[in-house]
Amino acid sequence: MARIKPVTENEILPSVKQAFEKHVAEYNARITNMKATLGHSLPAFEIYMQWYVLYDEIKKILGERLAYLYAYSISYASDCPLCSTFFRKIIIDAGENPGDLELTSAEKKVLEFGSSIAASKGDISDEVYNNVAAMFGQQEMVVLTAFAGQMIATNIFSNVTETDIDEYLAGYLPITKTTLQHGKRSEK
Repeated sequence: MARIKPVTENEILPSVKQAFEKHVAEYNARITNMKATLGHSLPAFEIYMQWYVLYDEIKKILGERLAYLYAYSISYASDCPLCSTFFRKIIIDAGENPGDLELTSAEKKVLEFGSSIAASKGDISDEVYNNVAAMFGQQEMVVLTAFAGQMIATNIFSNVTETDIDEYLAGYLPITKTTLQHGKRSEK
């Protein structure tokens, strides 16, 4: 049960409703439970939706598949059921098994970079950093690192507020410590 309920049609401020409409039109996205929860604060919603700007940059750097796998690796290491489930859906709908991905050595290094940032709160080893820095320039490393931070912020928000999993994601729930604790376990 969510600690903060998503904003309802009766509660929504006109400025937030306008921001929702703009977001849906600009990114062909839905207003999820997390976004509707952020809708209690227009500045919070607008700042968190900058995730999309960074994600577009990540896709340019990594390509679409590795971009969503990177986001998944961060969310999974953050133990965020909501965000992990969102990316699990993308992975599964693309015909892959999140628990049995076929990855190149370079892809593994990128995913280790993302998951290490999340798992160690940014205190990653030189080896993990240098493995990725050898493949990308400074501008790209800034984007990869900034996106990881934005993804972790999203994970934290969802975890703290215990945002309910959206109905369209229910069949994709991962097995995490949090889902086991809350009795929301779903088999892979």
